[in-house]
Amino acid sequence: MPSTMQAIVKAQAAPGIEIREVPVPSPGPGEVLVRVSAASVCGTDLHIYNWDPWAQGRIHPPLIPGHEFAGAVAGVGRGVTTVKEGDLVSAEMHVACGKCLQCRTGLAHVCQHVRILGVDADGAFASYAVIPETNIWKLSPAIPHDYASLLDPLGNAVHTVLAGAIAAKTVAVTGCGAIGLFSIAVARACGAARVFAVEVNAHRRSVAAEMGADMVLDPATDQVEERILEATGGTGVDVLLEMSGHPKAMAQGFGVLRTGGRASLLGIPSRPVELDFARDIIFKGATVQGINGRKMFETWFQMEALLAAHKLNLEPVITHRLKLSEFAQAMALLQSGEAIKVVLKPD
Repeated sequence: MPSTMQAIVKAQAAPGIEIREVPVPSPGPGEVLVRVSAASVCGTDLHIYNWDPWAQGRIHPPLIPGHEFAGAVAGVGRGVTTVKEGDLVSAEMHVACGKCLQCRTGLAHVCQHVRILGVDADGAFASYAVIPETNIWKLSPAIPHDYASLLDPLGNAVHTVLAGAIAAKTVAVTGCGAIGLFSIAVARACGAARVFAVEVNAHRRSVAAEMGADMVLDPATDQVEERILEATGGTGVDVLLEMSGHPKAMAQGFGVLRTGGRASLLGIPSRPVELDFARDIIFKGATVQGINGRKMFETWFQMEALLAAHKLNLEPVITHRLKLSEFAQAMALLQSGEAIKVVLKPD
């Protein structure tokens, strides 16, 4: 075991990031040391890199970011019994307190005191990471290893899609970033009748078609509501999966949702959003769900079942594979809109 490792470090309360050689952490009681083989980049990491207002209010440097990863167990702390050295693993990086009302009533994914590894404590943009045993997910050998670094965002998609009935339903996905694209694949794998994708970025629209969308629309040029209502016989879609957080996309989504339909909202608006509650929710009899993270650990079992059965092809969403030391390039690709999901591998 080396004494030092390569890591991406948010060293200062300012834009940018550093590549440093830092000590390899040691697992304490109930903790697992994982040798990271792949870590994927999330929009949260871009916020941290740019040091935007959200990052300024949440992040306390120095910090090793990264909360989407896969690797192999390199060591275990005292009392660990469920994994051993060499096991292939990923992890749920939301660490619930286990004590609040939500945790004690089966809602640990919305724990009042949740800590996120890679946000509130050191994460996985390094050669090694320490994870609580309770959060480790032992990987099925049937899951492609690069896909294992995508389980965090894939879990968001699975949670959103399966928050209600989906088989034989018509579905609109507004916003086709990585999670929106995963949602298209999950909805098709779970028997959706038709999937409509709405996305302003041309590259992402092409990938949405690859992921199985029946109709892909550009909200900047297409008459989204008119086209979807026409395609559904004037009824509208059974299910809205809102992934963008953009006010116009949300308005369009509710505009195409049928009376009595389900709206599952995962996209996070950057500011308060105005909706016509009477028209879009109350008189429509709509079921509206706020979706936060992944269910611990129901969603993980669902993901594993879909991936092990080869029901999901995630490859079109992985647009780049880079070395960990090329982190700045990954940030530039994401900011340009050229990349969707970037998978990093320690040098």
